[in-house]
Amino acid sequence: MAKYFLRRLLISIPVIFGISVVLFAVLAAAPGDPFEELATNPNVPPEVRANLRAQFGLDDPLPIRYARWLWAMLKGNWGFSFASRVDVDTLILQRLPTTILILGSALILSLMVALPIGTLSALRPYSIFDQIATTCAFVGFSLPTFFTGLVFILLFSIYLDWLPFIYRADISATGWRWWWEHLRQSIMPVAVLGLFQGAALTRFVRSAVLDVIRLDYVNTARAKGLSEWITVVKHVIRNALIPVVTLLALQVPGIFGGAIITEQIFRVPGIGSLLISAILANDTPVVMAVTFVFSCLMVLSNLVADLLYAWLDPRISYR
Repeated sequence: MAKYFLRRLLISIPVIFGISVVLFAVLAAAPGDPFEELATNPNVPPEVRANLRAQFGLDDPLPIRYARWLWAMLKGNWGFSFASRVDVDTLILQRLPTTILILGSALILSLMVALPIGTLSALRPYSIFDQIATTCAFVGFSLPTFFTGLVFILLFSIYLDWLPFIYRADISATGWRWWWEHLRQSIMPVAVLGLFQGAALTRFVRSAVLDVIRLDYVNTARAKGLSEWITVVKHVIRNALIPVVTLLALQVPGIFGGAIITEQIFRVPGIGSLLISAILANDTPVVMAVTFVFSCLMVLSNLVADLLYAWLDPRISYR
């Protein structure tokens, strides 16, 4: 396992390097200029604009700019935000914990919804419960997150006045009150993301459990006198989770995409909202750093998924 982990970690290095090359080339070819406002400001002399562009190397050839950016990234210098006037790593470290908390909670919620409902639907196929669960799952992943978010705001914030619809990072409360306020304002963004992913996973869990429950070793476990609960939990669900883990790894880009939209709707101060504001302001260093962080998290999630295979299925050996 340790050798496999090290080998996959070494393989991830050229993958991340290739991602950085593509991201840098695309952003360099994109329209827009971080000093566009200075160019249209008559109060800024042309020589000042030229000195700023020379200082940040915006007129240098693309390979030189990329090599300078990569060397700075390796040294821990992620650049300077033209819009916020602070270091990019400071901005990301301020917002990354909030995004990870929202995404992690949404992922846990999606599994808590998909595993029991999908399993029960497979154990009672074409029953009333299965038909209701299937209908709700189709409706759930057919509705986009921005629509569901607006419905949640109208229902729980405006009509019922139960939950706040704006996520505040500067809560002045202390102690348990501070935790309670953070929990209340996290419920809707976590629910929007978690239910959307859970609806898609429910159908996949149902299909995987249906494939496994018909296999011979499940009938053998029942013939040995094992209870239905132990048979399902130990022999069915565990083996059915293998394709589910693969699907989760493939859905990580969609989860991050949904997080960007959800953070905009609920004003969550995460790196998704930071990315949108940086794109609107042509803040290239921030856009590059945030997209690179997203890419690294996706590579890491695929690595974790590969490591989970051995725990779920002992027949898998890593050599």
